[in-house]
Amino acid sequence: MQVLYFAWVRERIGIPKETVETSAATVSELVAELSAREERYALAFSDLSALRVALDQELSDFDAPMDGVKEVAFFPPMTGG
Repeated sequence: MQVLYFAWVRERIGIPKETVETSAATVSELVAELSAREERYALAFSDLSALRVALDQELSDFDAPMDGVKEVAFFPPMTGG
């Protein structure tokens, strides 16, 4: 699946996107797998309350199932203006 990183998440991880092979059943499990890779991922995912996630371009929750998902995007909350 494609994993996309936006704003400061991308800055901390150092790449805008990557293809990931995962057996994660939920977004939280995917985050745990990514965080275990390297310190830069652990730093980016250290405070999930400061992150939002979209599955196949639909806002979702971190406990959402990953069945059939082709794209996961992580980004900070957006503000209006």
